[in-house]
Amino acid sequence: MSTTETPRAAALPEGPPVSARRAWAVVGIILVGEIMDLLDALVTTVAGPTIMRDMGGSQEFIQWLAAGYTIAMAVGLLIGGRLGDKYGRKNLFLIGLTGFTLTSLVSALATSPETLITARVLQGLLGALMVPQALGIIRSVFPPDKVGLAFGVTGPVMALSGVAGPILAGWLVDADYFGWGWRMIFAVNIPVGVSALVAGLVLLPRSQRQRDLKIDLVGAVMAAAGMGAVIFSLVRGRELGWPWWVGALLLAGVVALAGFVRYQFHRAGRGLPALVVPTLFRKKAFVSGLFVGMLFFSVMMGGALLFSLFFQLGLGMSPLMAGLATIAQAVGMLFGFAFSQALGMARRTMYIGFAVSAAGLLGALGTIAVQSDPVNAWWLSPALAVIGIGSGLAIAPFFDITLSGVDEAETGSASGTLTSAQQVGNALGASVLGTVFFSVLNAHREDGAPAFTTATSTALLVALALVAGAALCTRGLPERAVRHTEV
Repeated sequence: MSTTETPRAAALPEGPPVSARRAWAVVGIILVGEIMDLLDALVTTVAGPTIMRDMGGSQEFIQWLAAGYTIAMAVGLLIGGRLGDKYGRKNLFLIGLTGFTLTSLVSALATSPETLITARVLQGLLGALMVPQALGIIRSVFPPDKVGLAFGVTGPVMALSGVAGPILAGWLVDADYFGWGWRMIFAVNIPVGVSALVAGLVLLPRSQRQRDLKIDLVGAVMAAAGMGAVIFSLVRGRELGWPWWVGALLLAGVVALAGFVRYQFHRAGRGLPALVVPTLFRKKAFVSGLFVGMLFFSVMMGGALLFSLFFQLGLGMSPLMAGLATIAQAVGMLFGFAFSQALGMARRTMYIGFAVSAAGLLGALGTIAVQSDPVNAWWLSPALAVIGIGSGLAIAPFFDITLSGVDEAETGSASGTLTSAQQVGNALGASVLGTVFFSVLNAHREDGAPAFTTATSTALLVALALVAGAALCTRGLPERAVRHTEV
C-alpha cells in the first residue's frame, strides 16, 4: 500500500458500506465527544479564579486544573490509539465516552482542590481512550475524495468549540443554575454524554481489531515520565524559586522523551510491537505536523488562560463578561474557516493564518501599550478578532495535510500521537504562559493595576515566539494533502 493512500473501508470489514447520511451522523457523534474534551480542557481557564475562591488553593491550582487534565490526556493518548487498534475503535470510543461522563460527575461533586485535580486527571485518562479513535473512525466511513471535506468540517468545529469554551464557562458560572455555580461546567457533560453514548451504540460502525497486538507498557511509562517531568517543572518551578533540581528534572524529562523515541525504533528493529509505529517518525510531514500542532495549540490554550486571567484578576470582570470579551475571537475564527475554503486547504493557507495570528497578537500588545490603566477590555476586540481569523486559517487544513500520508495500519498510532502532541501543546501553553504571567505579576506586584498589563504584555511576546516556531515547522509539510487517486 502506498504511503499516500487513504483507504476507505479497511476498518469496516464486517458490514456493508456506510451511507452518506450515516457517515455524517457518525461525524456528529464524534464531534460531541471531541467538543466535550475541548470544552473541559478550556472551561477551567475562565472558571479557575472562581473555583480557587470557593475551594482555596494557590495560583498553581489554576494552572494544574488545566495542566493536570492535559498531561493525563497526552500520556493516555499514546496507549489509547493502540488500544483502539487492538479492541476496535468503536468499543474504545464508547468506553472512553462513558468514563469521561462519569468523571465529569465526580468533578462536579468535588469538595477539595485535591479531589478536583484527581478527578480531572482521571477525566483526562478516560478521555484519552475516546479522542484518538475519532480521526480513524472518520477516515473509515468516507471515500478518499471526501475525507478532506470531513476533516475540513471537524477541525474548524473543534477549534471553534475551544474558543467558545470560555464563553460557555462564564455563562454557567454566573447563571448559578440550581445553586451549583462553577460545578455546572462539569455537570453539563452528563446529559450530553449520555445522549452521545446512546447514539454511538446504534450508529457507530464496527471496526477491525488486531487482537494479537501487544501494548508497549515500558514505552508508555517512559513517555508519561518525560511529559510529567517537563510539565511539573514548568508549573512548579516558579513557586519553588527554580531550585537546581527543578532544572535537572526538566532536562531529565526531555532526555526521557528522546529515549522514548529511540526505544520505539529499538523495539521495531527486534520485531516487537511499539507504542508509536516507528515508521511515522520517518515521515517528514507527520513529524513536522507534530511540532506545528504542539506549538500552535499551546498558543490557543495558553492565550485563553492568559486573557481570562487578565480580564478577571486584572480588570475585575465577572466570569461571564470575561468569556463574552473573547467572542470577537470566535467570530473571527468563523471567518477564518470560510476564508480557508476560498484560499484552498493548503500549506500556504496555514502560513497566512500564522501571519494573521501574529498580527493579532501584535495588535493586542499595541492596544495594551497605548491605553492608560485600567485597560478597557472591549478595545481588545479587534485584535482578538484578527487572532481568531488567523487561527481558523491555520487549523482548517492542518489535520488533513498532516495525516494524508498515513497508512491505515498506522492510523490508530498516528491519531493518538498527533492528538497527544496537541494535548502536550495545550499543557505547555497553560504552563509556560501562565508561569510567565504570574512570574512578572509577582515581580511587579507593588505597581498595582499596571502589573497586570506588564505581565500580559510579556506573555504575549512569548506567544508570538511560539507562533513563529509553528510557522517554521510548517515548512516540513507538503503543499497540500495528497490522495492515492492523485499519485
